[in-house]
Amino acid sequence: MLIHPWDAARDSDEWRAWLRTRDFGQLTANGVDGGPPVVVPTHFLFDGDREVVLHLARPNPIWAALEANPVAVVSVHDDYAYIPSGWRSDSPEDGVPTSYYASVQLTCRARIVDGKEGKVEILRRQLAHHQPDGGHGEVAADAGPYHKRLSAIRGLRLEVVGVRAKFKYDDQRPVEFRERIADGLAERDLPGDAAARAQQLRRMAQRG
Repeated sequence: MLIHPWDAARDSDEWRAWLRTRDFGQLTANGVDGGPPVVVPTHFLFDGDREVVLHLARPNPIWAALEANPVAVVSVHDDYAYIPSGWRSDSPEDGVPTSYYASVQLTCRARIVDGKEGKVEILRRQLAHHQPDGGHGEVAADAGPYHKRLSAIRGLRLEVVGVRAKFKYDDQRPVEFRERIADGLAERDLPGDAAARAQQLRRMAQRG
C-alpha cells in the first residue's frame, strides 16, 4: 500500500481509534509452495493495543499457510468513495479522479490455538464483543452449547508487529478544494459518501 506523507495517520491514536470501531476485514497469509496468497474475510477482535484474536473452521486453507509461514496481515478498509474527475478540477477534461478511503494493515505473527481452554477464551472474548447483551449461552470447555463443537474450529492469536495506516482524503490540497468535494459528497449521498465525507472533515478540522 502506497502511503504519501499527507495520507499517513497522524499518530497511533488516530488509527487505533478508527480500528476500534471495526471488526471485519481480511486475513492474508503467503501461499504454500509458491501458491497464491490465502485471503480470508473474517470477523476479528482487536484489543486496541498489540493483539488480534479470531477463530476459523478447521478445514480453512489459512492453517496450512500459517504453519508454513506464521506471518499474516489483517487488512481493514472503510469510509471509501469514488471522487469523479470534474470534482477535482474546474474542467472535467482536466480533472483526475481518485478514491477516498481509510485503510489499516496490521502485520502480525500468528500463533495457532488448538487447546480447548485456549479456544474457549477466544470465543468468550469474541462473543462478549459481538454479542454484549448476552444470549449466547455458556462458553466452557466441558459444558454449554459450544463444547462439543470446539474440535471443529481452531483459534488464532495474532501479535501485531507492524502497522501501515492510510487516510486518503486529499489532505495535500487547499481547504477550499476539500470543502468543494465535501459538498459534492453531501449532495451525491451515495452509500459510503457520508462516511468518507466525515473522515475528510475530521482530518480537515485537525490540520486545516
